[in-house]
Amino acid sequence: MANTHPIDRFVRSLAGICLLMLGFFWLSGAWQWVAYAASVVMLATAALNFCPLYRLLGIRTRTANAVAVSPVRTGVAWAVLLATLVGGSYASAFASRKFFLEDFNAMNGFYKQTLFLTGKNEREKANAQYALLVPALEGFASKYTHYQPFALRGDTQWVADLDRVSRMVGDVAGLVKTGDLHAAHLALEQVRPVFQEVFKRNGFSLLAVALVDFHDAMELVLEAAQAKDMAKLAALYPGVSDKLAAVEAEAQDADIQAIRRNLDAVVAATRNQQTDALPALGETLKSSFVKVYLQRG
Repeated sequence: MANTHPIDRFVRSLAGICLLMLGFFWLSGAWQWVAYAASVVMLATAALNFCPLYRLLGIRTRTANAVAVSPVRTGVAWAVLLATLVGGSYASAFASRKFFLEDFNAMNGFYKQTLFLTGKNEREKANAQYALLVPALEGFASKYTHYQPFALRGDTQWVADLDRVSRMVGDVAGLVKTGDLHAAHLALEQVRPVFQEVFKRNGFSLLAVALVDFHDAMELVLEAAQAKDMAKLAALYPGVSDKLAAVEAEAQDADIQAIRRNLDAVVAATRNQQTDALPALGETLKSSFVKVYLQRG
């Protein structure tokens, strides 16, 4: 006998869909299966209009004289559930991909600095960056060995490639600390093609990687522009300009050029002491970036 109110059924259906997406896009291991099981329970009880736990506890959210739900309300409920499923799936796929790239760029920043400094034969600085790279890579590898975002879900080589990179970085420890820095540089150079192949076979563009890396630096510029902090803007510009140069190395079209013009406009206003113009110029910079990122990020 039915014992759930239509609103109860709707909430269960909505919760079931959210749990399904949570398990599929965001969880791994035991927690993923817990989310799937809870989703099945929510969806099944909603479909059957019956909750066994309610029966055991003597609870009924459905009244004896319940009035049938109008077709309009039923249609609206189905529309909301479908929108949640489609929109939530798209947003989760997009966001999990973005978070993966952000984690990669955070780790890769230490790799690039170590690579650069070994090439410059600067041992002390190279050692400092290598000491940061090793735990960053370990954390990245641990996270993405156990959990694969949707964009990497079908990549059977991913875990092996992560292990390969970890061994490559670990093998140069002696060279970086006390050995031949040039040999360490050449060995570390071999890491980059591994990740490039990963991105290529999983449909990532190197432009997307560069855009995410630029985004993090750009956010600091936007904060400084909103605060009208000209000293901070001047200090930030060289770094964010270098990151935009990496974007420009991958693509040099009108939309990318617009980002450069807008970034330079912020800097020009800083140099010209046009403090009141900074917040608006920052928003223009952000808009030009978002346009590119949503299309190609």
